[in-house]
Parts: sequence; C-alpha cells; structure tokens
Amino acid sequence: MRPLRVKLILPALTEATSPFWRPIKYSLFPPLGLATLAAYLAPDDEATLVDEHVEPLCLDDEPDLVIIQVYITNAYRAYRIADRYRARGAFVALGGLHVTALPHEAMVHADAIFLGPGEQTFPAFLRDLREGRPVRVYRSTAGRTLERLPPVRRDLIARRNYLVPNSLVVTRGCPQHCDFCYKDAFFAGGRSFYTQRIDHALAEIARLPGRHLYFLDDHLLGDRRFARALFAGLRGMNRLFQGASTVDAILRDDIIERAAEAGLRSLFVGFETLSGGNLARSNKRQNLGLDYKAVTDRLHGLGIMINGSFVFGMDDDDADVFRRTVDWAIEHGLTTATFHIQTPYPGTALHARLEAEGRITTGDWDLYDTRHVVYRPARLKPEELKDGYDWAYREFYRWSSISRAALTHRSMKHQTKHFFYAAGWKKFEPAWNTVIRARQLARMTPLLEAVLSRVTAESLAPAGDQPATWTAPRQSLLVVR
Repeated sequence: MRPLRVKLILPALTEATSPFWRPIKYSLFPPLGLATLAAYLAPDDEATLVDEHVEPLCLDDEPDLVIIQVYITNAYRAYRIADRYRARGAFVALGGLHVTALPHEAMVHADAIFLGPGEQTFPAFLRDLREGRPVRVYRSTAGRTLERLPPVRRDLIARRNYLVPNSLVVTRGCPQHCDFCYKDAFFAGGRSFYTQRIDHALAEIARLPGRHLYFLDDHLLGDRRFARALFAGLRGMNRLFQGASTVDAILRDDIIERAAEAGLRSLFVGFETLSGGNLARSNKRQNLGLDYKAVTDRLHGLGIMINGSFVFGMDDDDADVFRRTVDWAIEHGLTTATFHIQTPYPGTALHARLEAEGRITTGDWDLYDTRHVVYRPARLKPEELKDGYDWAYREFYRWSSISRAALTHRSMKHQTKHFFYAAGWKKFEPAWNTVIRARQLARMTPLLEAVLSRVTAESLAPAGDQPATWTAPRQSLLVVR
C-alpha cells in the first residue's frame, strides 16, 4: 500500500468562539493526544496536525485519512468537518471523550470510531486500514499499557503557537472515581490508571528544550512509587514544572516535599466544594474528612502556588455558596481559581442520576462548557447559579482581591510572585492577544520561568513548623456558613 496522507484535527471548542473567548487560554497546550497517535504512523506516511484554536483549518485538501479528536463542546464542529471530508472521499476516524460517551451519535459521522484510549486500538486500526479491512468500532479494554509508547510526534507541533509547548502526560487516567468525571466512562473495561516506565518518562523530559514543563496528568501524584521515582529523576535537571493533584495526596507522607525539591512550583488542586455533603454525594471521597487549610498551608510553606478548582451548583449549594467560596479562596491565598458550573457530561454517574431525576434541561452539547446551566439545581434557580458563577470570577480577580490574597503569604518574594502570576493571567488580555497575533509566545517563556522561580521553604516557615514528613490530622472538612 502506498504511504498515507494523514490529517489530524483538533476542532475549535465552541467556547473558543464565544464572547468568553480568551486566546491565551486556548494557546496554552498543544494537542498531545493527536501527536501521540501520529507516532504510530509509518515513517513514509505524510502527516499534518491542525489545532483550530491557534491556526486556520483548510478543508479543501484531499487526505487519505482524517483523524478528529472530539470533546463535548466541539462535537458539532467535529461532525461537520467529518461529513465534509467523507463527502470528498477521505476515510474519517473519530475518537475522544465524547465519542466514547456517545458512540452511536459519533458513528453516524465516521468510517471508524475509537472508544477509550488509543495506544492499543490505533495500531490495530492502521494495520487493518492498510490491509483494506478496517472495522467500524475499535474498543480499548484489556492489555492497556504505556510500555512500548513511541516518542510523541512533537515535530508536528508548531511550538511558537503555544505558551507551554513543553506539556506532557506520563500517566493515563486517575485512581479516583468522582461522579462528575468523564474518566470512568473513557477507561471502562480495562485499567483506569497506569503509568509510563520511569526511564521512558525521563527520556521524554530530557528531549524537551528549556526549563519549564507542564504535566497534564489528571493526578501526577496518583502512583506514589512512580511519582517518587519521577521526582528523584527530575532533581538535578534544573526544571520548573506545574501539575495537578488531589487533596489527600498533598497531605500524605513527604511526596509533595519531594515534588517541590524536584521543581514543582504550581499545582492545580481539586477542592471542588466546601460542603462535606456535596463531596459524599459526588463520590469525591478523597477530600472527605480532610482540612483544606492544611493543604494550602503545606503548599505555601513549600513556595508552591495553588490553582484551586471549585464547582458551583451541587445539591447542597445555596445562594451563599459563591461568597463563601470566593472569600475562602482569597483568605487562604490561592493564586488562581478555576470556577465551574456543575455539568452532567454524558457517560458520567452524575448525568445518569440527574437524567433519572428528570433534571437535565437540554441536550445541546455547545452549552456543556461549565459556563452554562444545563440542569435544574436543587437549591438555586438556574439564573442564580449563572449569575453567581459570573460574580465569583469577577470578585476573585478584582485588583483588590488579588492584592488581599497575595498579602496572605509570609515572604515578600511569595507575595510578589502571587501578584504577578494572578494579574498576568487575568488582567493583561490585550497584551496577550498582541503577543499571540505576532506569533511571539515563545518570548514569554523566560518571564513565566522567572515568575515560577523558587520561594524556599526556609524563607516562609517560622521556627517550630512541622518537619517534611508531617501529615495533617484528619479533621472534619472546613465548612464556612
């Protein structure tokens, strides 16, 4: 068979064309999933990768194979692109979270679909396609592994288009099972959390230029043995990195101290809610019975900035939840906060519950962006939930709020670092837009690295603070009423 002409496409999410459009938000990370699949192509195949968030998508070419990654809020756009290419004679394959959640919907627009992660199914599909006998559905179940993962095709990524081109994923999935998360449906039928070999992960890191890294893993600390080995390998590599973790992992043994020593400077933390009832109902048991203040104190004591995630509209939430949450986030020095309206994604336990209760009000996937209310809240009117969500963002990112949160830190360096990171993320949109239009995002990397420079624990912690192996007591969850 002759070499394939392959086009890999990430269609623009609907919110990326809405009034909320922030070019910098959608210019952060390249589409690693597609670049990972491209690594399985033959050396003589001709491959192009297009991320519609950062470059125009031409639909007048004639590839042999089109691979489209489908999220819920780009589903309609993805289907239109797929239909166009199929009409022109291309073989179109769809995969991603939304395809796995609703395969019968996606199948109407594709010659083949992929359900679950693609490391095992995509090579089998390519073999079948070259032999002229592809099947309609490729489902990932048993045998999931990252043991023989080929190097990601970073040559297909235009680094200049992204603020964080050095993003990577060294694990798959998450060991937790929160009811609102897509993960359980995506990984159904096989291992739901597994890691690369540590030598392969460190080799990928070594290939990346510069200092800054961003681990896009759902839970970087999810496998303690792997995380310890990763951080041991990173020590001495002169890297700065950001990642994500759960509350319980931060308070467990000394793993977070090891991460800080290795270069961790900012962490996304899923607090989600200040209500124990909401946590229990959402099956987010890894947060139950833990003291959120202990989390913020421990991270700040290590000089690690916090991006806190919060969800509004859970069944315990009333009209005061927005003020309580924002006040708590400011008082505890969170550098940035990501607020969401609870969204029942299809394929999740949350969607099944709300559907059974007759509370889902729309199936328009363009609205499932965590900015719109697509169900009937238990204790809030839909308009109250939407207005409160919008207020929370405005209030948290006021200049006065940024200053108040920055002043909670003990050292001047940490206060300054907090202020410039938070302000730079939210307060200089015209400047970011200018940099993006000029294709000069790469010039911002040294500034990002400077802001992420280390604040040592010694400069923050007063005498008598807990030692590195300190574990927080399992106190009842702090609830502010």
